[in-house]
Amino acid sequence: MKKSICLALCLLFINNLFAQKISSPDSCLELNFKLNTSGEPIYNLSYKDQVIIKDSGMGFLINSPDPFNQAFTITNITDLSFDQTWEPVWGENAQIRNQYNEMLVSLTQANTDRQLDIRFRLFDDGLGFRYEFPIQKNLRHFIIKEELTQFNMVADSKAFWIPADYDTNEFPITTSKLSEIASLIDGVRQEPLAAKAPSSTLAVQTPLMLKTNDGIYINIHEAALINYPAMFLNVGADLPSLDSHLAPDKNGNRGYIQTGSVTPWRTVVLSDDARDILSSNLILNLNTPSEIEDTSWIKPMKYVGVWWEYFTGGGSTWAYTDYQDIKLGQTDYSSLTPNGRHGANTQHVKDYIDFASEHGFNAVLVEGWNEGWEDNTAYVKEQIYSFTQAYPDFDVKELQEYAESKGVKLMMHHETTSSVVDYERQLHDAFEFMVDNGYDAVKTGYVGPITPRSEFHDGQWMVNHYNYVAKTAADYKIMINSHEAVRPTGLSRTYPNWLAQESARGTEFESFNGNNPDHTTILPFTRLMGGPMDYTPGIFQGDLSVYGPNKAKLSTTLVKQLALYVTMYSPLQMAADLKENYERFPDAFQFIKDVAVDWDNSYILEAEPGDYITIARKAKGKNEWYIGSITDENPREAVLDLSFLPVGKKYEATIYSDGKDAHWISNPQSYVVSKKRVSSKTKLKLQLVPSGGVAVSIKEL
Repeated sequence: MKKSICLALCLLFINNLFAQKISSPDSCLELNFKLNTSGEPIYNLSYKDQVIIKDSGMGFLINSPDPFNQAFTITNITDLSFDQTWEPVWGENAQIRNQYNEMLVSLTQANTDRQLDIRFRLFDDGLGFRYEFPIQKNLRHFIIKEELTQFNMVADSKAFWIPADYDTNEFPITTSKLSEIASLIDGVRQEPLAAKAPSSTLAVQTPLMLKTNDGIYINIHEAALINYPAMFLNVGADLPSLDSHLAPDKNGNRGYIQTGSVTPWRTVVLSDDARDILSSNLILNLNTPSEIEDTSWIKPMKYVGVWWEYFTGGGSTWAYTDYQDIKLGQTDYSSLTPNGRHGANTQHVKDYIDFASEHGFNAVLVEGWNEGWEDNTAYVKEQIYSFTQAYPDFDVKELQEYAESKGVKLMMHHETTSSVVDYERQLHDAFEFMVDNGYDAVKTGYVGPITPRSEFHDGQWMVNHYNYVAKTAADYKIMINSHEAVRPTGLSRTYPNWLAQESARGTEFESFNGNNPDHTTILPFTRLMGGPMDYTPGIFQGDLSVYGPNKAKLSTTLVKQLALYVTMYSPLQMAADLKENYERFPDAFQFIKDVAVDWDNSYILEAEPGDYITIARKAKGKNEWYIGSITDENPREAVLDLSFLPVGKKYEATIYSDGKDAHWISNPQSYVVSKKRVSSKTKLKLQLVPSGGVAVSIKEL
């Protein structure tokens, strides 16, 4: 007995004295963990023997006079290795390998006897770690005042960032040095269409993409955001230090925690090849498997909709009438005079159903179908919309029967304008209404800077709401596409009915004040790291001034819009333009009709954040491949190496190229469609004009 006690004490002494290490399965990454002289947890991370994150602190400030980041001792360390291949319900690849080495460090705080576990997982493509709060005698319920996780970067890297804002992700992306963020951030915050975070907050949002002077690409984000606020990163005075900063609630608290729970994973994806960042599955692998047992009803889809016409200034409106003094549930809409511009009317929707049926689209989205749009400022009110009552000119049953006869689904739209309590109050009735009327997918919306209860979009309370909606929708076999929600963190693995989110600056901003030509060359390295984006590409009318004098020019050529269907991954893709614009360019429209939304394999052929991306993908269950290549404001030559094709077979490639005179400003609609026989030995060299692209479909002969 005495020998075992002595051995345990010796091991405890050694654990606290020396750094604990784990390496990635390929040994390129090494993580070191230790306690400093104050008993503070410290980690660092190296890649190919080069320190990437130097000693960085960990822990919390909680509602206790004793900081929960000091006076710890290591009481146990457990190591394990894991290697498993799993199949997602849908995705960029039909199979995903989940291989890592893990170290679980158990800590006890000497002065309080409180326990804290930290679990590290090291993959070939990066690091994930989270805090775990064991059930314990001396700690049951507590409030997180702030998380103290640091990412002390070695280098002042190039950064691709948007400013911290607790209510929106819809900022243009800025490219600068980390050290330049402090001087630039207030100017970026003046974005007129975005909510404003506290001006004193010198922080940026994740996913944050970095590139060191040595050519190391680093992406910092989080995985499995459940019952916890979203993480931002303070850009500290001790550059290049980055410190975690959690979205608060209305009282300034960050999280209300009960022991027996865990935090989200903090993720660091890194490589010396930018293509590896885009091919990483680390964030998905850190989420738990699907909680939905029968997933047969979950179907990736392409859709069209009554949507873009509201943004072009063509006269359509969401609202049925111009009468403003609406009292929801008390107003008889049939007694009001319609404005004559309501887009969601039965005949107009039938026209889109016909279009979808003729061209092979799965669904038609209809916005503005339901009562309440006349007074859509719910963030200062509690109840605005009905989610079961249609306007008088929208015949739900007639449209259900008509869509069914055409082999097309209607896609529901639930705009809450951030009146979230009211949405939850109506949620079950709304989903039952969908089931009764043949809807199996819904686009949810959270426009507005703050909820009526003063809870931020990215705080713990709202995070729980988004997850609750996805989980409840699964009970009704309904798929979710959420807009204006917190940025995704890989939860589509756990809830595969959560097909996509917006959560960034999408195509709609083209109709406001425009997006930058490099915007979509950055988004896959930032926003899309956490999950698919409903970017709504496919705009063929490049000069939006035809709709009104205050409209911008599209930031891309027509062909780049085609390429986005491959480079901007989503199992839910919209052909977002007006149907008459597709009818003007039927040969280009063919690519949108053909391109898949679910894939067996994806191949990142070329990539450099902010400059260019070229991706090839194999359609699930078909001998068809699709390639998209895009560039920023600079022209370039894309090299398409087709060695991913099966050897010994012949294929025909249909190539959609920018015309020689194409330019995103002066001539965006110039394009050429050509055909070429290709094989696995073929290398195509294709020219991209400024903010242009190339789209290719390849089919076996």
